[in-house]
Amino acid sequence: MPTAARLMAAVCLAVTGYVLSLIVMPLMPDSTDFGYFIPVNIVLGLLAGWIIMGPRVGRGGASAINNGLTGVFVLILWALFVQSCNEMTRLAMRNRYDDVFEAITAVFEIGAEWAWMIATKEFLIVAVIAAVISGVLTEFAGRRWR
Repeated sequence: MPTAARLMAAVCLAVTGYVLSLIVMPLMPDSTDFGYFIPVNIVLGLLAGWIIMGPRVGRGGASAINNGLTGVFVLILWALFVQSCNEMTRLAMRNRYDDVFEAITAVFEIGAEWAWMIATKEFLIVAVIAAVISGVLTEFAGRRWR
């Protein structure tokens, strides 16, 4: 059911996905071809806000902050997974893997490597601030427009 809280959460996490993508891009190697990196992360933010954060409104201030932290954490996990699958597919097309299980394992290895690469102070601070703002705005929208 569409609600103002779901819409606000989706918009907040889409903006968060965009901002975090801009922070991640300089951290990657210079030869990285980003392609649809930013639009994919924006769509993942929309989905995470609509599916994860939107239904969990109306439980108070502390829960709003926790809701925002959960939403941003899920956004980061989904983005790492989708981008890792994309990289694995790119490498698989170059015959980099011997079998399917090696390719599936590579998704998690790539994701772990990238998670370690992006875990900078700047990224984490922006993620936490965006999570708190997203949670509070979503809670406000849920209370204001029912």
